[in-house]
Amino acid sequence: MLTVYGVTRSRASRIIWLCHELGIPFKQVPVIQAYRLAEPDAPDAPLNTRSESFLKLSPAGAVPVIQDGDLVLSESLACTLHLARKYGQPFGPADAVEDALMLQWSFYACTTVEPDALAILFNHGKGQAQSGAAQATVANAAERLVRPLSVLEDHLARHGHMVGGRFTVADLNLAEILRYAQGHGALMEQFPAVSAWLADCQARPAFRKMWQERLAEPE
Repeated sequence: MLTVYGVTRSRASRIIWLCHELGIPFKQVPVIQAYRLAEPDAPDAPLNTRSESFLKLSPAGAVPVIQDGDLVLSESLACTLHLARKYGQPFGPADAVEDALMLQWSFYACTTVEPDALAILFNHGKGQAQSGAAQATVANAAERLVRPLSVLEDHLARHGHMVGGRFTVADLNLAEILRYAQGHGALMEQFPAVSAWLADCQARPAFRKMWQERLAEPE
């Protein structure tokens, strides 16, 4: 059985969402990020990313990690792409061309979108407590995202999905990364096709199942 190491409040959410889409059984080992143990309301988590047993699986000390038979694999997008290839359509590639496009859009998401999307997630929505520095960080990140989101807007307006005219692992990977910037309404409103596509992704039963599991975990 596939084993997923990592709490759902981590990038393991991408893998868990895909497993629900694929309908494959898996065992989840809730490894928590070690930095969260310093938080006052941190959950009791004896197994964390600095635990000796986990470091044997992930010398980098980062979640998620999957164990699929003899294969131990880290990096969340590598994990989702591996599983999509293994189980094939409709979520995985039909041929080498689709495989290349799924790689392209997944890498585009993590290199061009994710850094600034995370900056928005960590600094946006703090209301009156938001510092001037945080506001500047959000504004700069949102400005940098206009170009890549414009590319996605054009692509989704014409094709509806990232690859093959259907929901695939490329949509899932991108949707989970764009979720970080989703709370910035003024940014997302500029891209109606992206916003509608993201809403459709998050309306999928497999996403909703993963999200309920995520909400059930301690913050």
